[in-house]
Amino acid sequence: MRATLAFVAAIFGTMFLAALLAYPVWLGVHALVPGWAFHGIVGRFWQLLLLIGILLAKRRLGLRGRADWGWGLPRPVFLRQAGAGFAIGVATMLPMTIAMFAIGILRLRSGFGPAMLLDAIVGGLLTGLAVAIVEETFFRGLMYRAVDRESGFVTATWCTAVVYAAIHFFSPARIPADAVALGSGLQLLGGALEHFSNPLPVFDSFVTLVLVGLLLALVRRRTGAIAVGLGLHMGWVFVIKATIKLTRVNEDAPASFLVGGYDGYTGWLVAGWAAALIAVAWSRGWLRPPS
Repeated sequence: MRATLAFVAAIFGTMFLAALLAYPVWLGVHALVPGWAFHGIVGRFWQLLLLIGILLAKRRLGLRGRADWGWGLPRPVFLRQAGAGFAIGVATMLPMTIAMFAIGILRLRSGFGPAMLLDAIVGGLLTGLAVAIVEETFFRGLMYRAVDRESGFVTATWCTAVVYAAIHFFSPARIPADAVALGSGLQLLGGALEHFSNPLPVFDSFVTLVLVGLLLALVRRRTGAIAVGLGLHMGWVFVIKATIKLTRVNEDAPASFLVGGYDGYTGWLVAGWAAALIAVAWSRGWLRPPS
């Protein structure tokens, strides 16, 4: 479990370190950029520490070269597989949006029109691309490779899926500039981890993301790289973000419980769909280990 602990430490250890150093960092940066919010400064500082932590973990675990990052395929092959994954991702997530409309869970926002639609499409594509590159490189690239090499596929699959799901539930906390004090970093950390002390409201979304993580790990093993998974991830995020931008949840709908409160999209409906996709793809041999 050394590899798993190294990546968990890189995430949560750097969060704690950022919280401890938040106040002096805030004093220095706030003096230069007074308009930058405390949580924004601490968030960027944590991302810097996280990058350093990942690089240290990578070096300690002997991860080298493009293949260990999941980018080992020739560029034309990688782009072709990523493009195919994106198309499949859109084709497999779009039915969820359609189903939510059909059973009355979602309603279009007021002011819906071409400008809003274009903004949702462009924003969804950009967010999907950024999220997919970062998360697939970290989880199905470096972390998967390190844990698989040390403990095998099953451990790598479950560890990456659970940690991947968990990091989505860091709650955004806010502290006004005039209230920032020596212990504000730890206060911000406590707010960020709020869902971990009260997980029931987001449990459906957590289960959904674990299933998604399992599916992406199976794709990673099948293809030997992150290209297809990156495309799938981008397609899913694109549909979800665009849908959230264009719609609102109808809380009065009898089936509204199928959509989680975490983001107004992921929930039991998507969890069931993800489980069905895994079952069908496995039964047809699409996710089985390469011979």
